Amino acid sequence: MHDKNAQQGTEAARYPSLKGRVTIITGGASGIGEAFVRAFAQNGAQVAFFDIQDGPAEALARDIAAQGHPAPAYTHCDLTDIAAFQAAIRAVGERFGPTTVLVNNAANDFRQPFSEVTPESFDRSIDINLRPHFFGAQAVAPQMRAAGGGSIINISSGAWVGGIADLQAYSASKAGIIGLTNSLARQLGPDRIRVNALAPGAVMTERQLRLWHTPESTAQMLSQQCIPELVREPDVANAALFLAADESRMITKQFLYVNAGMR
Repeated sequence: MHDKNAQQGTEAARYPSLKGRVTIITGGASGIGEAFVRAFAQNGAQVAFFDIQDGPAEALARDIAAQGHPAPAYTHCDLTDIAAFQAAIRAVGERFGPTTVLVNNAANDFRQPFSEVTPESFDRSIDINLRPHFFGAQAVAPQMRAAGGGSIINISSGAWVGGIADLQAYSASKAGIIGLTNSLARQLGPDRIRVNALAPGAVMTERQLRLWHTPESTAQMLSQQCIPELVREPDVANAALFLAADESRMITKQFLYVNAGMR
């Protein structure tokens, strides 16, 4: 197995067009979001990331700065508060200049028995996993338009494709991201704003390993993949780097799996 940071070593691809590019990442303090923050900073981008986990977020920013990369700017932000979220996006533009990359990553894959789902818990999942993708795009579009273009990367999931029990609200929100991506790409394309979606497979984050997986379930998951190797956070981050960089300038309205060919 590769180490979770293996794809961010010296052999990893670098994208010069990302240097100095103002990049907003939601849910950047841990898991896949942390890998996004590290990868974009390592490519010289000016990263601003939002989360509610202050301790891990501040430690991450210090660690990246200590490595000699541009120091990420962390903002405590509850994305279910849309007014505060959009204000935070505007504040990034005022501080650093127009944002040209937005990675809509923040999510919560809370599981709840089917019979116990309430309207409130269902709406809570949509509030976290889907609404910020739209309202983040809405807030950042004027900055990207002023800059002459940009890239919005929406993080979906393979969970809605395969179907997972007790995960209906999350699956509905992640499926909705695909329709939202297609509509946003059509809406914003004339302004040279590209909108794409990434669908990670069973990425073995620390949280996933702690809450959901056993050695037996992990082995079963690997048996369903074409490549019998764990998908790690940097694997997803590497795909996001490409979609943010100029090398993908004519790619929009696309949905890309990062799942080792899971069936």
